[in-house]
Amino acid sequence: MNYPLLNVFLTMMWFFLWIIWFVLLFRVITDVFRDDSLSGWGKAGWTVFLIVLPFLGVLVYLIARGRGMGDREAARMRERESRYYTAAGLDLGRGTGQAEELGRLAELRDHGDLTAEEFERAKTKVLAA
Repeated sequence: MNYPLLNVFLTMMWFFLWIIWFVLLFRVITDVFRDDSLSGWGKAGWTVFLIVLPFLGVLVYLIARGRGMGDREAARMRERESRYYTAAGLDLGRGTGQAEELGRLAELRDHGDLTAEEFERAKTKVLAA
């Protein structure tokens, strides 16, 4: 039972750094495979580099392609959001009246298909169109 408080703190810190490392590694690998601008050979090369030298591979990837990771994720989220609203039957103000679109949004929110945050974002888009 002789385990000082500082050792407990250091053990917890190393454990959480280890978890953060794996999250970062999987995030980079996911970005490699989702990037449409990379060829198959490029994806294979980055994957081998990340598996053989994971620490160096992640650092080099973040330096070389890190800026685009956020842009690719934002574009993917915009595409996903537009597909969601299109599948829900919303045109976000194009071709129909704003009142009708707001009515459909309220109906979706009342049925629980949209959260309050999604409703507010869609309402803002309808009113801005």
